[in-house]
Amino acid sequence: MEGEGGGEGEEEAEDAVVLSSRLLRGRRQQVDVRLTRRVLTWKDVNKTTKCGNVGFGHFSGTAACPRIQVCEIVAVQDGDGTHPITEPAEGEAVAKQHKKPHPHAFTVCYVRRSAQHRWLSRDVTFCCGHQSLQRQWITAVQQNLALLSNRPRSLLVFINPHGGRQLAVWIYDRKVAPLFARAGISADVIITERANHARDHLREQRGNLDKYDGVVCVGGDGMFSEVLHGLVSGTQANHGVDQDRPDARLVPCSLRIGIIPAGSTDCVCYSTTGTNDPVTSALHIILGDSQPMDVCSVHSDAAFLRYSVSLLGYGFYGDVLANSERNRWMGPLRYDLAGVRTFLSHQYYEGSVWFVPAPETQRLPGVREQCVARCHVCQQGSCSEKMELKHLSDDEDKFIKGSGGEWRVVQGKFLAINMATMSCACPRSPQGLSPSAHLADGTADLILVRGCSRFGFFRHLLRHTNADDQFDHSFVEVHRVRRFRFQPKNQQLCVAPEDPSGAEKGTKTHTFSPICRAGEEVPAQSTWTCDGEMLPHAAIQVRVQGKLIRLFARGIEHQ
Repeated sequence: MEGEGGGEGEEEAEDAVVLSSRLLRGRRQQVDVRLTRRVLTWKDVNKTTKCGNVGFGHFSGTAACPRIQVCEIVAVQDGDGTHPITEPAEGEAVAKQHKKPHPHAFTVCYVRRSAQHRWLSRDVTFCCGHQSLQRQWITAVQQNLALLSNRPRSLLVFINPHGGRQLAVWIYDRKVAPLFARAGISADVIITERANHARDHLREQRGNLDKYDGVVCVGGDGMFSEVLHGLVSGTQANHGVDQDRPDARLVPCSLRIGIIPAGSTDCVCYSTTGTNDPVTSALHIILGDSQPMDVCSVHSDAAFLRYSVSLLGYGFYGDVLANSERNRWMGPLRYDLAGVRTFLSHQYYEGSVWFVPAPETQRLPGVREQCVARCHVCQQGSCSEKMELKHLSDDEDKFIKGSGGEWRVVQGKFLAINMATMSCACPRSPQGLSPSAHLADGTADLILVRGCSRFGFFRHLLRHTNADDQFDHSFVEVHRVRRFRFQPKNQQLCVAPEDPSGAEKGTKTHTFSPICRAGEEVPAQSTWTCDGEMLPHAAIQVRVQGKLIRLFARGIEHQ
């Protein structure tokens, strides 16, 4: 194997054999087991097939010589590893739990990939000839796992018992907690009792969170939003950052966030792991995965409104949420009813959309490369963010007059104005609202749907459920942006007074003012939906805060 410079020596050190023995897999199969710093592998001594240099791909190798990456081992324990949520590895007798356990066995629990991005917890058991060899193997594997410093040891867990199908407590107790316990993770569990319980707790205890390695939310997207707001707001307060300033550069959160999906849509979880499976999410947390993610800060004038990580929607999606709130008693079905009613109304809204486009290397359209695990776009995308935004913090006069040369404006009548920070994929829309949006490139996709026929808009919506390009319509345009503003038709931008004495006297200048006189018909206004919550203002300004948080995830892997 060839290498360059010191890389070869480091790789050889990682591949050095830590322990090697001839053991029994199960009770009868003799195998040669070998452990290095990177991989655990074994082969049947009765097979003539040679392992060869297969490489180090997850659970790879051949049927005669399987291998497991050490970084994807969940735990090792003595005994046969009988566990209520795991299944025996392929070829291992299912009836082993009815047999008397081998006195010198040890079991390795590891991650195995399945279809549709799901991860499974699997066991493989080896039997040693004597107890000292058993202890030697358990100690060797544990020492290898101890070198993985990114793994959490203590977590704060919030469970929303009322979200989705109200199964969050059951999901955590039956599917997640046993895995955490097996991996040696301690968890302080709080079952939320009211709206914003998790957000308020994190804000109040912001100075006492150092003992945790992460915060886990068990629920839907609303529960995640609570944890997001609590952590981000607490972090800014700790560092003296004023959230009400639209141009403020926010401080990234130090604690990672884990999501155990138990909601109706689970958009954030699905967009970052490719599935809404609780066991998969729990395994990502156990392995200590870390996925940075952009967050949008939303303001109106000089007042902070909310943070957004998925969808800001005005027009169609805003109306769907507003209409659904009137029928909360219907449960999740209310969204389908509201969607039909909103579609039939076919209401459009007039206004002006201002935005700062992303650099040329990040713009749409062209090659629409989807965000995946170890995404090179996200690794490179935010490198020039400070340089690009340095001159965008000029005063409002430059923004209004366009003298900065960066702001662009689109005016007209819109059926929908959407801003997606991620793909917004979910089981009902596997490709998502914006399939090529990236999780951590410092940009968001601005999707403008102009007035069109009902049939045309129906075709656009239908393409969200299949692999067709939902942007391939003459009435749809997409811009990759870093900042964004919207003014409805009945409001206009006003130049701030140039006399600075007004500010010194404490007077407040308003960016927006009504232009409709008494007796005139006020143009219709929609409502903004911000990650499933309605905003009280129609005129908003949004800024993408690059890599503000990190999730226990790694992005969607290629299959």
